[in-house]
Amino acid sequence: MSGKIRIVGLEEHLVLPVVSDAWKKAGVTGGGPYPHDHPVMRRLRDVGEQRLADMDEQGIDVAVLSVTSPGVQNLPPADAVRVAREANDAMAEIVAAHPERYQAFATLPTPSPEDAAAELERAVTQLGFRGAMVNGRTGDKLADAPEFDDLYATAERLRVPLHFHPQTPLPAVQQAYYSGLPGGIGPALATAGLGWYYDLGVQYLRMIFSGVFDRHPGLQVIAGHWGEVVLFYLDHVGYMQEMAGLRQPLIDYFRQNFWIAGSGTVSERYLRWTAEVVGTDRMLYSTDYPYTFGNRPAGFPYLDTSGGVARSFLENAPFTDEEKVAIGSGNWERLTGHLPGAKRSA
Repeated sequence: MSGKIRIVGLEEHLVLPVVSDAWKKAGVTGGGPYPHDHPVMRRLRDVGEQRLADMDEQGIDVAVLSVTSPGVQNLPPADAVRVAREANDAMAEIVAAHPERYQAFATLPTPSPEDAAAELERAVTQLGFRGAMVNGRTGDKLADAPEFDDLYATAERLRVPLHFHPQTPLPAVQQAYYSGLPGGIGPALATAGLGWYYDLGVQYLRMIFSGVFDRHPGLQVIAGHWGEVVLFYLDHVGYMQEMAGLRQPLIDYFRQNFWIAGSGTVSERYLRWTAEVVGTDRMLYSTDYPYTFGNRPAGFPYLDTSGGVARSFLENAPFTDEEKVAIGSGNWERLTGHLPGAKRSA
């Protein structure tokens, strides 16, 4: 094709001091099972030259920054409100320093749902953010809980997407399904191995079955990790449409209310399947930086976006040039180009 594809990465994580301090105070584990000086943790803290150089190596033009899991979802309400506001102000300064390379998703204090809705509005209308990142559950409350309806109504009114991200399953689930395995593999299987994706994928189904999208038909959700498992089982679970009293087939919610990204899992099989299920006009791009940067244990090929792989994976995709441009950035601009932040960075 003539010209370079512009690529916007939507799941590009960071950690801010105000957040890590709050995690420590509350006894919350965040950022992953890494020591403080591990390369992943150093990259999470870096928002300057190292990150920009890594983006260049990946082939990513713009990173939409967000606080890594579990964000403020597991903090006490008052702390969550304060930390989210300070984190968003800090991210606004980071974006302002490199507006041509960075955008941002807001951190939302969902432990206080009313404040979460207000902070989303502030972040979008005053700070120029393109939406928000929500890390699945809030404590033990699932994403379909009625108290989040005001947040979803605000997102719908502002026409901004909510990007949901997994977090560690509840302790009872970990104990029942992931304990007792040899070599300490249980915690890894419960999180980035597999458990994360089931935990969030089931919540997507709950949101649909409990009527969230029927009450808020304009609500737009970004699902990473190729749809968090459920995308690959819709031809079966769709039979529950009548039982759940849905107004339309289950798959239509994913084609109308969801946008799907791969989160740095560079699998052409998953890429093709996602395009077949929802269409390339509902696909976005993400790399899950820094968790997929230089990550190739025992030569495993599907989780490393360094060395130009983030770009070559899209450029070599079995799609038309127009479809590749749409996935790289066109769909993102179609989804968020009307927002104040898009006009500021234009």
